[in-house]
Amino acid sequence: MKITLNRINDDYLFECTNAQGNSILLDNTTQPGAKGVSPMESVLMAVAGCSGIDVVSILKKQRQEITGFKAEVEGERIPVEEAKPFKSIMVKFFIEGNVDPKKALKASELSFEKYCSVSNTLEPNVEIGYEVFVNGEKVEE
Repeated sequence: MKITLNRINDDYLFECTNAQGNSILLDNTTQPGAKGVSPMESVLMAVAGCSGIDVVSILKKQRQEITGFKAEVEGERIPVEEAKPFKSIMVKFFIEGNVDPKKALKASELSFEKYCSVSNTLEPNVEIGYEVFVNGEKVEE
């Protein structure tokens, strides 16, 4: 796996491109007029995307009918010398459709405990939690 990063303005705007030619913009979001996401925001996006792909894939294999899927991800950062790494990340999945809530919860558990390479890369240094909502109702164990 390889990406390239190219600076595309006179400040902090970078374009990151993968081998297939797909790209995202990264920027210093503390500066006015930022046109991309911060690198730390991209980490949260990566957690959401990786686990989201897992959950949708697992539910599709179980023939669950997903009509809507979104995630909200929040990260708590702590100062460590000059850096501010994540201390914890909370992911909330919002799934709509003819989906068995217990299957949705199990799919999320499998993602975070087994399949999601992004969250597995971050742990054990970052505590990652998740909640699942199906058709507006929080799924409890």
